[in-house]
Amino acid sequence: MSTSTSIHDIKTLVLSFHPLIVIETVEEDRVRALLLSVAAQLRLPLFEWSVTRGLTRAEEPQAMHRMTADALALLQHLQGLSIQGMFLLKDFSRHLSDAAAARQFRELAAQFTQKRSTMVLTGEAVELPHEIESTAVRYHMSLPDRAELNEVVNHVLRSLGTKAPIPTQPGSQNREELLRALQGMTLNQARQAVAYVALKDGTLASNDIHSLLDRKAQMIREGGLLEYYPSEDNRFQLGGFANLKAWLERARVGFSQEARALNLTPPRGILIVGVPGCGKSLAAKVIARDWKLPLLKLDAGRLFDKFIGESEKNFRKAIALAESMAPVVFWIDEIEKGMVAAGSGEADAGLSRRLFGAFLTWLQEKRQEVFVVATANDLSILPPELLRKGRFDEIFFVDLPNQEEREAILKIHLVLRKQEVKNFDLPQILVACEGFSGAEIEQAVVAALYRALAAKRPLDTALLLEELRQTVPLSVSRREDIARLQETARDRFVSVR
Repeated sequence: MSTSTSIHDIKTLVLSFHPLIVIETVEEDRVRALLLSVAAQLRLPLFEWSVTRGLTRAEEPQAMHRMTADALALLQHLQGLSIQGMFLLKDFSRHLSDAAAARQFRELAAQFTQKRSTMVLTGEAVELPHEIESTAVRYHMSLPDRAELNEVVNHVLRSLGTKAPIPTQPGSQNREELLRALQGMTLNQARQAVAYVALKDGTLASNDIHSLLDRKAQMIREGGLLEYYPSEDNRFQLGGFANLKAWLERARVGFSQEARALNLTPPRGILIVGVPGCGKSLAAKVIARDWKLPLLKLDAGRLFDKFIGESEKNFRKAIALAESMAPVVFWIDEIEKGMVAAGSGEADAGLSRRLFGAFLTWLQEKRQEVFVVATANDLSILPPELLRKGRFDEIFFVDLPNQEEREAILKIHLVLRKQEVKNFDLPQILVACEGFSGAEIEQAVVAALYRALAAKRPLDTALLLEELRQTVPLSVSRREDIARLQETARDRFVSVR
């Protein structure tokens, strides 16, 4: 969403006599700049309030009115004003727990509907009493777009007097890579990140982009909801899955200019179900690598919060971040553990249904180039709405690897650990690991290497076979569950092979 769109939206709300707009964000400066633009276009004065400064005129912030620092005193003062205006109230919602303030606020809101004045409440979390919530319009301000980020870069370079081998004008390849690295950050985070990498060596060059990506990955990880894998660092390999790879090669065309010219929408995403440890998660990483796109991972279980309303808010934050970074691959890991079945209680089930409904609506209606890869291990609790044709572009089933796939997987992990494949009796090893998942084959190679290091000898076929014989694969320990999963998926979903 561009800045001009946000200005138009807020302007429309003010003109349509909405007395209360709520904007949940940590970017107070951005909200203030947005409201200043709206106020200028509507020729309305903008006032702002905080508990430390009281009410001030936005154009004259030094003129503080401390007698309005008390919330109730402020509301009474506003009710006595005869002028129309816009009022930015910072962190005000916490004062509405007082009965007198809440009553005065409702009366003021009713008065504002008659005079085209508007209060804008902002803060990281704005919780309102039920009777006030019904009069509010919640406006979701998207993360900064490229134009805003570009202005931040230019401002930082000017203020630091930094050398900038990256061209200052937008449109160059290096500048586009820089802005792509900043997507998903707030303006303040982008400002700090650019200043940090520029001050390290007194310049802002193309080799600093990787440092920006590292800082972004850290910021996203600290947010607690998502993990970020830059496309530049994605070197994962996937053995087998020929059918899936062929489908992805065709689907990739959906992001091209030729597809847009034919009014074709980009692919929405895929659901991958199947046996645990057989490459579902790895497939999501490889899709991002092959398409040269960043990867965002959402662990659906992290969405849930003990406080009412926080889980839905977490989901909106995750979606907003993914959309701000488009084009991107958005990986929802083990979707059945989060959005489908969070717990056994009625409250948990209700929350799961709401989250699940919100996800389906977003998946159906999203316009940004966010390719969803959802993975699931347990088919028995996946609702029919998720599996019906049209929700995802395709649903794939991952079974235990066949001999050809086991060979590819084995070679990948031997080479990754600097072993010469020709030194091993592959036919004998492939027979021994029949029924093993890809993850179990990898673990057998790793464990055998530890045996070799402990015995101070090179890894050979005998050591690897010994480790495989001592491993009880999932296909044995959970034989009935695996058989049931295979029977359910047969002829219903597309095989990845």
